[in-house]
Amino acid sequence: MRAVGVTEFGGPEALHLVDVPAEPVGPGQVRVQVSAATVNPTDTYSRNGTYAQRDPVKEFPYVPGMDVAGVLAEVGEGVQLGIEVGERVMGVVVPTGAHGGYREDVVLPAASVARVPAGTSDVEASTLPMNGLTARMALDAMALTPGQVLAVTGAAGAFGGYVVQLAKAEGLTVVADAKAEDEELVRGLGADVVVRRGDDVADRIREQYPDGVDGLADGAVQDAAVLPAVKDGGALATVRGYRGDGQRDLRVFPVMVRDYSEEPGKLDGLREQVEAGVLTLRVAQTLPAADAAEAHRRLEAGGVRGRLVLTF
Repeated sequence: MRAVGVTEFGGPEALHLVDVPAEPVGPGQVRVQVSAATVNPTDTYSRNGTYAQRDPVKEFPYVPGMDVAGVLAEVGEGVQLGIEVGERVMGVVVPTGAHGGYREDVVLPAASVARVPAGTSDVEASTLPMNGLTARMALDAMALTPGQVLAVTGAAGAFGGYVVQLAKAEGLTVVADAKAEDEELVRGLGADVVVRRGDDVADRIREQYPDGVDGLADGAVQDAAVLPAVKDGGALATVRGYRGDGQRDLRVFPVMVRDYSEEPGKLDGLREQVEAGVLTLRVAQTLPAADAAEAHRRLEAGGVRGRLVLTF
């Protein structure tokens, strides 16, 4: 089975084509023949060894990748998806060892898979599962109500962009950060107020909302720097495990997509919102799987808007 992975941890150059065993399909699982796999910042941590100690698999190759789309190729015992073999699907992958999204065939829990949105390509659909579910989880955790104010950092990114769009669909007022060159993009996603991004973003948010915002989704991973933007009793959703400093009465939610990777109906709900025009799928560039190292170089160079996608 062809995949892209590492046989030693390192920089982008460590990624290369590897041969991995086909995975058996067990009860409650499905096989997806992958045509597109999205490249996300978290993949770089799988590649460079940051995540190796927490991975129960302790042998090479390690295969990154948390988003896939392709064809439903096989269905295991007891699966009732309402999707037929041969239909196009997307899925979220929780990588471990050689089980990552950068492979031409992957076995997933049936609950981690949904149809691709109507009218979209596999490349486009592959950009939705991981970041879309993480955004959905962040909003579910904060549980804000219509009319409340949500701040979003990293709003031009995939996670941040989905948070902005989902929040607007739920009646929240959104203040989002952006570089000058990204302001039009972020406003186009639906942000009501745009402030300049940077280390002082909390001050800029407070200038607009002196009492602080009701919630903040920290897609820019600024952690402690954004705490002052949130009012006492407010909520903060973080994406890399940050749990706050414990000095104020804030509700802090470190969101990990693995906790939503089999959440019934969540991925299919995102599909429906793409079809309804609520969510925008943004592709920056496609590259063949053999060029995964170049994709990682471009991602780490910064400035990518939309997702880089590997094709098989």
